[in-house]
Amino acid sequence: MNHLAEAQSPYLLQHAHNPVDWWPWSEGAFAEARRRDVPVFLSVGYSSCHWCHVMAHESFEDGATAAYLNEHFVCVKVDREERPDVDAVYMEAVQAATGQGGWPMSVFMTADGEPFYFGTYFPPEPRHGSPSFRQVLEGVAAAWGGRRGEVTEVAARIVRDLGGRSLVGGGDGLPGEPELSQALLGLTRDYDERYGGFGGAPKFPPSMTVEFLLRHHARTGAEGALQMAADTCRAMAEGGIYDQLGGGFARYAVDREWVVPHFEKMLYDNALLCRVYAHLWRATGSEQARRIALETADFMVRELRTAEGGFASALDADSEDAAGRHTEGAYYVWTPEQLREVLGEADAAFAAEYFGVTEEGTFEEGASVLRLAGGGVADAERVAGVRARLLAAREARPRPGRDDKVVAAWNGLAVAALAETGAYFDRPDLVERATEAADLLVRVHMGDTARLTRTSKDGRSGDNAGVLEDYADVAEGFLALAAVTGEGAWLEFAGFLLDIVLVHFTGEGGELYDTADDAEQLIRRPQDPTDNAVPAGWTAAAGALLSYAAHTGSEPHRTAAERALGVVKALGPRVPRFIGWGLAAAEAQLDGVREIAVVGPVGGELHRTALLGTAPGAVVAAGETGGAEFPLLADRPRAGGAPTAYVCRRFVCDAPTTDAAELARKVGARR
Repeated sequence: MNHLAEAQSPYLLQHAHNPVDWWPWSEGAFAEARRRDVPVFLSVGYSSCHWCHVMAHESFEDGATAAYLNEHFVCVKVDREERPDVDAVYMEAVQAATGQGGWPMSVFMTADGEPFYFGTYFPPEPRHGSPSFRQVLEGVAAAWGGRRGEVTEVAARIVRDLGGRSLVGGGDGLPGEPELSQALLGLTRDYDERYGGFGGAPKFPPSMTVEFLLRHHARTGAEGALQMAADTCRAMAEGGIYDQLGGGFARYAVDREWVVPHFEKMLYDNALLCRVYAHLWRATGSEQARRIALETADFMVRELRTAEGGFASALDADSEDAAGRHTEGAYYVWTPEQLREVLGEADAAFAAEYFGVTEEGTFEEGASVLRLAGGGVADAERVAGVRARLLAAREARPRPGRDDKVVAAWNGLAVAALAETGAYFDRPDLVERATEAADLLVRVHMGDTARLTRTSKDGRSGDNAGVLEDYADVAEGFLALAAVTGEGAWLEFAGFLLDIVLVHFTGEGGELYDTADDAEQLIRRPQDPTDNAVPAGWTAAAGALLSYAAHTGSEPHRTAAERALGVVKALGPRVPRFIGWGLAAAEAQLDGVREIAVVGPVGGELHRTALLGTAPGAVVAAGETGGAEFPLLADRPRAGGAPTAYVCRRFVCDAPTTDAAELARKVGARR
């Protein structure tokens, strides 16, 4: 047993019994490296990472490799989902040095945390021009022992180069129509007209970009934006990236056609996509979008919800196949013979045609990933029966492992998705699940000080401080929950978090940082305004600040939001695929956030109409006038005793209305 035995992270615990003498990221590890006068080997990964498991099995479980590591290095293991700041800083160094990055990330550094040699996955023997892991270790150890001055000089230069990179400022002015139109043009150029999505393989679900496209269409009526959003969502829903039996999306597709996924299922992808499909339904009435939103919500509740009411981080890509081997996708793929065993000849033939299962297979070893090969047109009753029987049979297979840690940011995204999906489709159970997750975030992650912790497990808060995306995404979830439930306490909690963003995460020029000013100091304070798998903390904060300002009239929050959006003016036209959340927030700012106050029953016709409005970034407060929790309800009486809606924008208010159809016209809701 090494130093990971007391870790909370399931990923670290997977390595607790390795022969490698792993340490968690801690001052103790670096002190040990100084005492022994050896370099630090940093390995960063996450529990559902396939190649992380491969390298662990090949190298970290190997006795001879472990003995060499233990003799020549202090070995530190980091869960990137638990410490996104450590991951971001050293990934920036890896990408700068090698031109690429990924996980597992392997970094060799001094006892002061200064990196000097980098890589990702290293094989156990030389392969495809790549050295073996043992060769890398021997080379680094030789350099450390024989060319120490050169090594430390390289490390110091790398740190200087990283520190000398210009930190992103708040930008010069707000993004306007020219920048947003240019961003749309850039997306149109990258759009895959045949298969949907943007760019080529591998293809990732462009959740944040689709949100921008939907908002742009709502503001401008641009049909091309809506078409790209709708066609991309349709292609993903019919592809292998979507679990056609159990619902939920895999991390990405390895091909342009969305056929074969990388099978890990992440909470953040499913939360973002659930909300996007719900918003697509809100805009178009698409029955497919409605089905996918609900199935994805049900998947999250069924397979990711923890006993404490939060949501687990991920399901692994790998599981045990029929031969007892631990392989990628084993839980999800089917051969024609397996279909026949479950369904019999006639239904198996029908299922093979419907789901694209071929004799040669679309994946590996004659197995196929289920997809809607013909676009999903078939006898609905027969499809439902086949799907239910296949799902029941799949339940008997060994299940993929689950990473049970609760990440604050991703749970914030799930709260927003479940609250809105439940409200749109009359599923109060989903709103209840959102409320329970939000309650966990308040009780366990916020504590008494409103300073978020990044993770928890089994109802126990972790030791790592929340980063900007945690504050922003949890605030976003609370704001969505306040709008749906009419409970103003969630607005107040969002305010607590956003006040901390203003004080601890914001620079003098309005720029935002990923870590607080009083957080652990790394070799560089991380700062990244671009989206990756999740919205950037920077732009997520901008969106939440904008919404909170609309709710409360707070000038400091509005000013902070507008200063933060300056970066979208600079980056939106250049890299629109990587700042989609910022573009979506910019659409709301440019349109003018509608402030909708519904004086009347929560869940009534006017409240539901307000929630179904497509006006970009609209905020909704519902309840009776006179309550102190929602400033938008203050001094707004019912008209003639009837439930009444007030709609304001840019400090100008329309006449109050008691008519749902009129309210729908004001907020862009379908009738």
